[in-house]
Amino acid sequence: MVNRRLTNPIRPYISAIAVIGIAAALVFTIFFTILSVEWVAFLAGVLVAAVLAEATRVSRTEWLLARRTAQASDLKNKSERDATALKAAEAKIAASKPRLHLLDEVIPTMVAFVDVEGHCRYHNRAFREWLHLRPNQIDGRHIREVIGYQVYQEIASFVRQAMDGHTVSYERTQKMADGSIYRLAVEHLPQFADGGKIEGFFLLANDITKPADVAAHAHAPAAAPAGGTEDQDLFLDSFSDHIKDQKDAAKQIATAIEKNDFRLFCQQIVPLGAKSGPAEYSEVLIRMAEEEEGMMPPGAFFPLAEKLGVMAHLDRWVVQHVAELIATRIRKKTWREGSILFINLSDAAIEDPGFADYAGVIQLEYGIPGAALCFEIPSNELARQSAKVASFAQSLNQRGFHVALSGFGRDKVMFDLIRGFRISFLKIDASIVLNILHDPVALAKAVAIHNVAKKIGVKSIAEYVESEEMIVKLREIGVDLAQGFGIERPKPLEP
Repeated sequence: MVNRRLTNPIRPYISAIAVIGIAAALVFTIFFTILSVEWVAFLAGVLVAAVLAEATRVSRTEWLLARRTAQASDLKNKSERDATALKAAEAKIAASKPRLHLLDEVIPTMVAFVDVEGHCRYHNRAFREWLHLRPNQIDGRHIREVIGYQVYQEIASFVRQAMDGHTVSYERTQKMADGSIYRLAVEHLPQFADGGKIEGFFLLANDITKPADVAAHAHAPAAAPAGGTEDQDLFLDSFSDHIKDQKDAAKQIATAIEKNDFRLFCQQIVPLGAKSGPAEYSEVLIRMAEEEEGMMPPGAFFPLAEKLGVMAHLDRWVVQHVAELIATRIRKKTWREGSILFINLSDAAIEDPGFADYAGVIQLEYGIPGAALCFEIPSNELARQSAKVASFAQSLNQRGFHVALSGFGRDKVMFDLIRGFRISFLKIDASIVLNILHDPVALAKAVAIHNVAKKIGVKSIAEYVESEEMIVKLREIGVDLAQGFGIERPKPLEP
């Protein structure tokens, strides 16, 4: 290949030199040798053939040159035509932009585009004005923040269908914070990339409100705010006013909520049996940033947060961020099938009538298996309000979540209360586990709790396991799982 590139420029000259050399040799032979007429005629014929061959080669070269020139000219003309067409198209686009902008601003249909991550990437004026929001309160924000948590909760199943590539149409009645009533016809139109991969969906909403819709709600009681960004701002304002005169620790909690300044940690829960599969269990712990830096002991803000009425809000925060982390691990293929993250619930979450629905919405939004989460309910709540806790646990079970009873056996072993109560784990209280090595009563309680757990088909977990001796004793009893500083200290929960 290299030799060919080197000889291509001189090949015509080589042929010409060869022809000239042959001709010179023939002339020399004719004039300087004594040859017969036949021989001279033969040599003359060779000379004529050589000249004709060279003439043919030159003619072919000229033809190829003319052909290449014509092709280059055609390409140039085509390029000029394409450039002219491109300029014309750009001019048409530029001319249509004002009309498109006018259409975008005037069309009464509310339009927004939501990408696969759930963020709003486009909206028109009607959408913005309907929500009474500014563009910077919509662009790039999650649709859940834009339309409000309660509204999002009601349409989450439709959002998931659109994200799966299905066109969705439905009608809904929307009561705004100011009491006004809207009847909306809504469509979710999935948008696909060239390769068929879903890019998001267009949300189209038309106001089809009729006088009858308004009359039907004229005497209805005022609804609570939808729970979006404005509600969160109101919550933070009232929260800040409420704790204005409290101690410095309360101010730290307010700042942490406003700045989203919490961190998630985890502590591993390990099987004590000889066989263990690839699945991993861990309990999720919430910390303020200052706690791990030594300014406040872990969990010290919980009593104050409960007093100030913000624990349910923090529980929802934990559920959302844990679901997001699981979804990230699933996407990265680092989530092990059958793994479970345990989340402690406060009394406020159990009292919250919308918590189970919220958890279900978050599970649908992030597309995670419900069995990836286990919600821990304090056993003292079961003793205090068994019917409500049973109903709450059933709501969680219906959405595919696991339920565990934590602190079991702290006051008394409430075996009667767990009959017909669907749970997956019983967590033996720390006051029992810490004394099993030197207190026969504590050991007997641990044995009884494990035996009942085994009989009803759930796993037993020992909390606050702090030494190898305790691990050995728990294995002798047959307890299924254990957690504590003797197993692993809490560590940051990473995606």
